[in-house]
Amino acid sequence: MAVIIAASAAMMSSCHIYKKFELPEEGISGQIAAAQKEEVDSTALGNIEWDEMFTDPQLQALIQIALDKNVDLENARLNVEIANAQLLGARLSYVPQISLSPNGGTASYGGSKITSNSWSYQIPATATWQLDLFGGLLNSKRQAQASVKQTEAYEQAVRSQIIAGVANCYYTIVMLEKELKLSQETAELWKESVQTMKDLKEAGRYNEVAVVQAQANYNSIMAQIPQLEDQLNQAYNSLSLMLNSAPQRWTVDTSYEPVFPEYLEEGVPMKYLAARPDVKAAEQSFAMAYYSTNLARAAFYPNITISATGGFTNLLGSVIKNPGEWFYQLAASLTAPLFRSQNIASLKAAKAQQQQSLNTFEYTVLSASSEVSNNLVSFNKNRERVKLLEEQVKNLEKAVEYNNDLLTLGTATYLEVLTAQQSLLAAQMSQLQCDLSISQSAISLYQALGGGR
Repeated sequence: MAVIIAASAAMMSSCHIYKKFELPEEGISGQIAAAQKEEVDSTALGNIEWDEMFTDPQLQALIQIALDKNVDLENARLNVEIANAQLLGARLSYVPQISLSPNGGTASYGGSKITSNSWSYQIPATATWQLDLFGGLLNSKRQAQASVKQTEAYEQAVRSQIIAGVANCYYTIVMLEKELKLSQETAELWKESVQTMKDLKEAGRYNEVAVVQAQANYNSIMAQIPQLEDQLNQAYNSLSLMLNSAPQRWTVDTSYEPVFPEYLEEGVPMKYLAARPDVKAAEQSFAMAYYSTNLARAAFYPNITISATGGFTNLLGSVIKNPGEWFYQLAASLTAPLFRSQNIASLKAAKAQQQQSLNTFEYTVLSASSEVSNNLVSFNKNRERVKLLEEQVKNLEKAVEYNNDLLTLGTATYLEVLTAQQSLLAAQMSQLQCDLSISQSAISLYQALGGGR
């Protein structure tokens, strides 16, 4: 047995069964491995606490409700508990397994009388200990540790998704409320324009065509109001679902202006991608596959088990002796695989799955990089666009005012007035939607950088 153990140990050391998981040094994996050693700026966007990122008190209250009541997050927390329980089981594999199995009995032959001296009994306790000479238990424990880290990363990903989802829905509701208010106020102004056209017609300045055109303009804005109310209802219901609540109208503050940076530098260091929960989860999935390969390698080596039994009995061979005596027994067993075809197939499959996990990990990093880049550009471009829209709205407000004045003086046509009104409304709506796009880009970027702590 000693020869087998020594030979197996030498073979095992060459296969690195005891080696801990490390990311490959080349390619994307190598860049992430190097980035993990860098110090991350605590003031970076992805490291800001969510209640510092979203300072609107109403939004903060809604996010907290979601974090407290969301079913997906609760299930993610339970997955962490399950993984920790499995890790505890893997650690306890190093501890001897102890069992107690007392038994006793008697027998009567030829009608003989059963007496106390004819009873036999045993009270044995058995301890079994598997020696981890070939890394099976060690790799099982390390795989369980990777599973815990993976579920913790997944919990963080769910948490980040919930925070971003509530914030996105909240700002969508704010925009729709503003659009509804703008439409209602514009409808009142356009209603006055209809009356103005009727008065000018009575004065002989315009004909029925001008009145009909103004009325059609008013009808168009009135038709938008039910549509916006429907969209608002759906948005509130979506928010209620995120908060695990029955459909209801939630309090939002349309006067609160979110504070986001004016401009963000394009290009994100790899260390911020390495901190993303989905990247961390993919890395731990790769680690679990690595340890599965090690376990498949360990299956080629013997299993060595030591067992010890001791206790108290009055049965000595075929003789019952009272009082009884203590006894003990020590044994060792070795199980070595002889026909290894199944082990060879398992190792081949484990290696393929490990490569799949590496591919998935590197693709996750690339997807994260693309997502961050898209949101950075979107945020900065929407910042540029909203400034132009603000100027457009100011100019169109002047155009509407001037055209109304010229209309009363008879130097502007009703078509010029209607066109200016329609252009102003379209620009105001675009400005509100662009404000929402800025908020959504900032939220998506915050989530893409692993925010939500």
